Amino acid sequence: MPRNSFEVFSRRQFLAGGAALIGSSALAQSDDEQAFDPLRPPPEPEPPVQRNISAFRAKSWRPYFDNLRNGAILVDIDSRALHYWSANEGTYKLFPSSVPLSDDLTRRGRTQVVRKVEGPSWAPTPNMRKRNPEWPAYIPPGPDNPLGTHALYLGWKYYRIHGTHDTRKIGRKSSNGCIGLYNEHIAELFSLAKVGTQVLLI
Repeated sequence: MPRNSFEVFSRRQFLAGGAALIGSSALAQSDDEQAFDPLRPPPEPEPPVQRNISAFRAKSWRPYFDNLRNGAILVDIDSRALHYWSANEGTYKLFPSSVPLSDDLTRRGRTQVVRKVEGPSWAPTPNMRKRNPEWPAYIPPGPDNPLGTHALYLGWKYYRIHGTHDTRKIGRKSSNGCIGLYNEHIAELFSLAKVGTQVLLI
């Protein structure tokens, strides 16, 4: 075999062998990365997200209230929406909301606005402290307050419709029982609702 031919052949053998070695190394690394580690099991698959866009639409107050005396607020937990009607039917508002994390934290039924606070302070309930002992006992009004800029206190103890500085929560199951709105929306609702406004959570 001529010298030049041998050199070409040897070079080809080297390149092919090197490629095979690199390929087998990459495969081994891939297998190691995918191997099951009993100390670090794979994460549970996330449940499918239920889309609720079709449910986020205007509603009539009549199926839910006998009248609009003092105005009315309807919170639809499933569609994560809050509806407001003024007493004279001249104003209707529809806002996206956050809702409780789980069914055991969710309360449904009729109540009313019993107090309005601009710049609310916040303290966790006894049950919250049990679940989260690291939480502070009190947070004054301000950017760190989980109630945002305004709060409507309901007739049920510890339940409120309030704002939030964490806008990621809106449209999600993210609260410990309250209903959350964007700060600009709760400010608008705060100006419309009054003490005595009817509230229904469904």
